[in-house]
Amino acid sequence: MKLKLISLAIAIAAASTAHAGEQKEGIHLGVFGDYYDASWENTRGAAVGGVDVDNSTGWGAELGYRFNDYWSARLEYADMDFDLSGAGSGSQDGERYGIDGLYHFDGGPFYGLFGFKSIEAFESNTFANIGAGYRHHFNDNLFVNAETSIYQGLERSYIDVGAKLGINYFFGTAKPAAKVEPAPAPTPAPVAQAKDSDKDGVLDTRDKCADTPMADAVDTYGCTKYVEKDATVKLLVRFPHNNSAVSSDYLSDIKDVVTFLQRHSDASVVLEGHASIVGEAKYNQWLSKKRADKVAKQLIKKGIDAQRISTVGYGEERLLNTANTLAAHAENRRVEASIAVTERVKVKRN
Repeated sequence: MKLKLISLAIAIAAASTAHAGEQKEGIHLGVFGDYYDASWENTRGAAVGGVDVDNSTGWGAELGYRFNDYWSARLEYADMDFDLSGAGSGSQDGERYGIDGLYHFDGGPFYGLFGFKSIEAFESNTFANIGAGYRHHFNDNLFVNAETSIYQGLERSYIDVGAKLGINYFFGTAKPAAKVEPAPAPTPAPVAQAKDSDKDGVLDTRDKCADTPMADAVDTYGCTKYVEKDATVKLLVRFPHNNSAVSSDYLSDIKDVVTFLQRHSDASVVLEGHASIVGEAKYNQWLSKKRADKVAKQLIKKGIDAQRISTVGYGEERLLNTANTLAAHAENRRVEASIAVTERVKVKRN
């Protein structure tokens, strides 16, 4: 029942959204119809024990004062007629006296309220109340209001709900409605001149890469074009018979490998050591690995991280020349490597 009452009051408040002028300050006097949903059980002071106090309908009057756009206050009197149930039946006259403070949201028709009430029925009970309401102005002075409140008993733990529908006369002055000036006509935006700041043939409005070098070919968004290109470096270091020392003749070739690895930091190298067929195969395998390790030391000495270098000794397993001659043996004593990467290379403007 209480939920239905709250919904009804909200529906009445929302039924109209138009109102006349917003009020500044002054006194108002009004009368209202009142509905009060009580839940008092075993009320004290009844002639017959165990009387329950239920709903009340009645009328009332109020006197209020509007302080400014947002705040007002009022005194209230209501004549109540309660229905009785339980051990007793019939009705009971009552009276309600109270004071409320009202806050008007944005100075408009909707408001919140809080206050204190004293209800005389069988005995005196004091309540704190909080609620919400709506005012509709027919003109600057005459308005109706609809509101609902929840009441919390301070002396006994009653929780009640009430609703009011009233008509009021305002004796104050109304704030004149603000004059709405027409919005000025928008000033046309100046037409921007088409520009190509970096002279790459793509207008600034489309260019996503400013200051592209003049020598670079660009795409439709003004960004440098790139193509993928394979890059390779090879190394071949030869050794005397039964020797792993790196000759100074090959330092230039080793430097080329160092430069390549420095330019391509994600590349790594495998150094493959080889030997001729002269001597024992096991010894030749050890010697070929030692030759590869010596070349690796040269790369490390030039600043290449050892983690990027690996070595392997193949001994006499992978001969370049299978002849049993001095020239063939010299050709087979070697360390070799091949490193290949894919580079992104700029496309130059024609």
